[in-house]
Amino acid sequence: MRTIESQIQIACMKWFRYQYPKLSKLCFAVPNGGNRSIVTAKILKAEGVVAGVSDIILLCHNRFYHSLCIEMKQPKGKQSKNQIAWQTEAEKANNKYVVCHSVDEFIEVVETYLKDK
Repeated sequence: MRTIESQIQIACMKWFRYQYPKLSKLCFAVPNGGNRSIVTAKILKAEGVVAGVSDIILLCHNRFYHSLCIEMKQPKGKQSKNQIAWQTEAEKANNKYVVCHSVDEFIEVVETYLKDK
């Protein structure tokens, strides 16, 4: 399941870095998922990891939002409860939050967001 989502996200990030090289360091993945040992999970939580944070964050404002937060999902994937809760908080803080299920959807979201710069 994670493999399909991972492949989509990799393709999205390759496209972004090619299309927007000047913004490439401001668009990054948040590696919140995956299997980790209990010890590693406790360390990460103590370091500030927050459950539900979006997969990709673009730290670039436009006329309407402070940043763009993108949750990547495989074609029929759904958000977890933690992701929905984090989305609510991100949106309250005037950030754009979008769930993308494909590279085409990602491209449309990014281009629309950056057009309003």
